Amino acid sequence: MGKRPEALPTLGGNNGFATGANNRGQVVGWAENTCHDPTCAPPQVLQFRPVVWGPGQNQIKEFPLISGDTSGAATGINDQGQAVGISGICDQAIGRHTAKHAVLWDSGKVTNIGNLGAQWWNTPTAINQRGDVVGFAGDSSFPEGDILHAFIWTKTDGIRPLGALPGHVHSEAYGINEDRQVVGVSCDADFVDCRAFVWKDGVMTDLNAVKAPGFSARLEQAKDINERGEIAGRSIDPTTGLRRAFLAVPAH
Repeated sequence: MGKRPEALPTLGGNNGFATGANNRGQVVGWAENTCHDPTCAPPQVLQFRPVVWGPGQNQIKEFPLISGDTSGAATGINDQGQAVGISGICDQAIGRHTAKHAVLWDSGKVTNIGNLGAQWWNTPTAINQRGDVVGFAGDSSFPEGDILHAFIWTKTDGIRPLGALPGHVHSEAYGINEDRQVVGVSCDADFVDCRAFVWKDGVMTDLNAVKAPGFSARLEQAKDINERGEIAGRSIDPTTGLRRAFLAVPAH
């Protein structure tokens, strides 16, 4: 039986965007309010706030921002109700100056989880059930976000860069499982050679180095990983340029 799509409420504005859900019926994302903000970069004109919808129908609740910030977005939530996202100014709507602070929301409180030395583009993308967070952070030499760096944050060790594959300078992390296996993308300076990676215990591995023989497409981005170590992402055919989804399943 199919399910009827349900429109989620905004905060009085026009637009909303859902990014993640947990097993408790909670959905996170961001929603516009009715405040015209001069820090918005057109075509964005209204502030937007990080929100959680549910578990009840038409329930919407704002997450708090870092003091002094005006806009933000939630990007992921776990089954404990811990959520991650960004807090900053309206700007171009998600990214850049909106991602001034990478944040964790827990029990109604907001925590700045830090950065890797840059003021902008500090963006968590996922949180596991242990409360470990991954994402990407800005580089102070590239204020427009041309080069970013994948990170992991844990309550005990704080924020740490994951690095990049040999010969690469850019990386972004997108998914993490309970075993703290992290997946994402690593690219060279020209973004010609981008490769899916899996990271564990300080070691980043090119998924193309461990893929099954005969699979000619390059595994370009790894977007998520589950508890069985199965990885979903996108590949590119070097001959045709066609991009297709992939599922990588551990040989064991």
